[in-house]
Amino acid sequence: MDYRKLGPSGTIVSVHCLGTMTFGSEADEATSFRLLDDFVAAGGNFIDTADVYSAGVSEEIVGRWLKARPTEARQMVVATKGRFPMGPGPNDLGLSRRHLGDALDASLCRLGVERVDLYQMHAWDALTPIEETLRFLDDAVSAGKIAYYGFSNYVGWHIAKATEIAKARGYSRPVTLQPQYSLLVRDIELEIVDACLDAGLGLLPWSPLGGGWLSGKYKRDQMPSGTTRLGENPNRGMEAYGPRNAEARTWAIIEAVEEVAKSHGVSMAQVALAWVAARPAVTSVILGARTPAQLADNLGAADLRLEAEEMERLTAISAPMPPDYPYGVQGVAQRHRKLVGGR
Repeated sequence: MDYRKLGPSGTIVSVHCLGTMTFGSEADEATSFRLLDDFVAAGGNFIDTADVYSAGVSEEIVGRWLKARPTEARQMVVATKGRFPMGPGPNDLGLSRRHLGDALDASLCRLGVERVDLYQMHAWDALTPIEETLRFLDDAVSAGKIAYYGFSNYVGWHIAKATEIAKARGYSRPVTLQPQYSLLVRDIELEIVDACLDAGLGLLPWSPLGGGWLSGKYKRDQMPSGTTRLGENPNRGMEAYGPRNAEARTWAIIEAVEEVAKSHGVSMAQVALAWVAARPAVTSVILGARTPAQLADNLGAADLRLEAEEMERLTAISAPMPPDYPYGVQGVAQRHRKLVGGR
């Protein structure tokens, strides 16, 4: 297992992070404990959860595991999130000082810890002034309740505004962004990756397998079956595939991933994960395995090094539809300058 800095911080995390969204829903407590044990045995030290996952049950399971494994717990970097509804009231959600105060205390209680290593804003809140959110986070750092904070699902201008205000006010700075990112979903490359590079934030990609599509589970025009998320509902037909099934790009990417996987003698999932891990600004890739077998296969990506030409091939074949100006080739060219003669 490789290790990297958590964004610009001095904390070190494994290149793979164990996501726990399935804990308490698709994975019972015994299976969740097995996943955590196997992850640690492979060298993993980074766990990601959220208060909204299984309505707090995911955090509770992680907390009980941390208590039952005190030696391992001392090495774990634990991340959680707050923002989404945790009750029926109008103040039971959002990024206000009131809600985040309640949400953070509740998360600490469920996790059984006095401090969470990374506290993430699960999504932007248009109602709460960003200054209020940032001041709360700075106070939480000063109070020792969180070591660092980050964002999730923010767009480019959210990142730029938040980081510049934190800098101007002298607040603690964010260290990470958790976005959706995979060979199938590369929209963050339009502005979000550049915003993170400019602000010094590390990326923690979620859904790096594109909802299972890049694992090889699904076949063109073939009804999903078995233990896939789509196949477990026998009442859903081909419409369960959604628009991806009709996109030529989807199947071109899948075929390229399959060919690279065969050349290395590894699974398609490992190739897709290795590609994401090698992308600019990526700190740690979140694994969303539901079973020990899935996790074992995913962890195999830690030892996979794709050749430069393989990275280039996968990057080229997965290029999204060229956006219009001011993005696209013309827009990018106009935003870049080079000195004549290299001086």
